[in-house]
Amino acid sequence: MSEAFDAGLGRREKTVAAQTRTLVVGPYLHARGERSATRTADARLEEAVGLAQAIDLRIVGSQIAPLGEIRPAAYLGKGKVEEIAARVAAEEIALVVMDCALSPVQQRNLEKSFSAKVIDRTGLILEIFGRRARTAEGALQVELAHLEYQKSRLVRSWTHLERQRGGFGFLGGPGETQIETDRRLIQERIVRITRDLEQVKRTRALHRRSRADIPFPIVALVGYTNAGKSTLFNRLTRAEVMAADMLFATLDPTMRALKLPHGGTAILSDTVGFISDLPTMLISAFRATLEEVIAADVIVHVRDVSHGDSKAQAEDVVSILKDLGVDGADEKLIEVWNKIDRLDEDGRAGLKSACGEAIAVSARTGEGVNDLLMALESQLARDRRTLDVELDGADGRSLHWLYEQAEVMSRRDEPDGRVLMTVRAPPETMARIVRRLG
Repeated sequence: MSEAFDAGLGRREKTVAAQTRTLVVGPYLHARGERSATRTADARLEEAVGLAQAIDLRIVGSQIAPLGEIRPAAYLGKGKVEEIAARVAAEEIALVVMDCALSPVQQRNLEKSFSAKVIDRTGLILEIFGRRARTAEGALQVELAHLEYQKSRLVRSWTHLERQRGGFGFLGGPGETQIETDRRLIQERIVRITRDLEQVKRTRALHRRSRADIPFPIVALVGYTNAGKSTLFNRLTRAEVMAADMLFATLDPTMRALKLPHGGTAILSDTVGFISDLPTMLISAFRATLEEVIAADVIVHVRDVSHGDSKAQAEDVVSILKDLGVDGADEKLIEVWNKIDRLDEDGRAGLKSACGEAIAVSARTGEGVNDLLMALESQLARDRRTLDVELDGADGRSLHWLYEQAEVMSRRDEPDGRVLMTVRAPPETMARIVRRLG
């Protein structure tokens, strides 16, 4: 019944979104040194439109609003506010998406001037995350971030405390319900969610400790949103994680076993996509999810090499990894240039010399994936040891156990029934092999 309700709610949200005439505005500073200064204004606006399209909004227009400075009252200058207000009225715009972070006062002033609903980049990303969350943990993390965002605004149009799942209400909830909220109610809910997420973190820690009994290394996929991480995850693990050509297709973390070329096993983790100017509240709220990245033995940074802003996107990912406190990220990082199938002949011709140590792949076609698997195995083997083992071929139990515990680099079956093997494993596993097999 719950799934049917959620599906119905999702359909209603899409219907409302599709009927909401939306204008996307990019108020970008000219000043140098801004975090996203490496991107062109056109590319940033295109990304903002993509974010709005991710929740099915009806985009009827977009425009750049160049700024010399940020105005405290409405972010934009008076002339630009009047210009956009005239366009909103003329084109019957119901929602204006501002690709920036607005203060509560700026948001309210713009709404009065435009006579339309206004949301900023943070609110839009939260709305997307609210739509994408599927697990209880994901829903809790999204709600926590949204509560922190709403705490200073206390807008009475959000309804997720009643709805629990789905988007967070700037498009209205079932029956346009208005829930009376105040800071005390929000703070109480924040405390409860924080407590629940602490339990999630403890559960994850227990899972990690249990995996230490059979120590499979962790490989975490990270990258800018829509870089193709989930498609690569599916290719490597033969899983069926949602993989779509849209921003933030993946929200909830997914982990699967990954078989390496010489028979070893690793745990592959798919994570939420990063994005420029990611709200700090989301970094905090999703820390439990991203703990798998922090604990990973190898981090695979997936880049969409076909994207015009691939370099700037990569810089944002590296910056967020540093914000997360990922120690020694450079030493355990493998860079993967994905979507090479989208490149023309000239692009592919220059790829080999340009990518350096990066590995060029197409997650969609499978090209280059074997090279990636070999690189992963090599990276994971840096601290591993090799050992020559001799077993009785009739000892099937020990043979099976050895295949489960270590990577079998070579095997030779002798005529007298002996099996000669060379295996590779971490030091702690090697010690167990020596204890058991002598």
